[in-house]
Amino acid sequence: EVQVVESGGGLVQAGESLRLSCTASGFTFDDLAIGWFRQAPGKEREGVLCIGNGDGATHVANSVKGRFTISSDNAKNTVYLQMNSLKSDDTAVYYCATRPITTARRYSLWSEYDYWGQGTQVTVSS
Repeated sequence: EVQVVESGGGLVQAGESLRLSCTASGFTFDDLAIGWFRQAPGKEREGVLCIGNGDGATHVANSVKGRFTISSDNAKNTVYLQMNSLKSDDTAVYYCATRPITTARRYSLWSEYDYWGQGTQVTVSS
């Protein structure tokens, strides 16, 4: 069974950190790109950090550069989104999604992702 599950959201103060986890089961992990996306009320869905797990290609949104990082634990089929120096503008529902890697090595478009988690709320109070 194919499944994508996020965890780790919550309420934090501005300047604090959170780590989100995304576990993808039912996949060959090395064949996947994993994307973290977020959507705030009234705003479009934004690609935050995306990584081609099999090829290492990454996309980082300008709004999170220097603050957010992505890492993976292949043994656990899990990708982590480490979010530091959080701002109120980071408040959103965060989604993890998967898609196959391709030779183009571009993974920033949410519409190209096939499987999505249920989302986890991140709220940053100022």
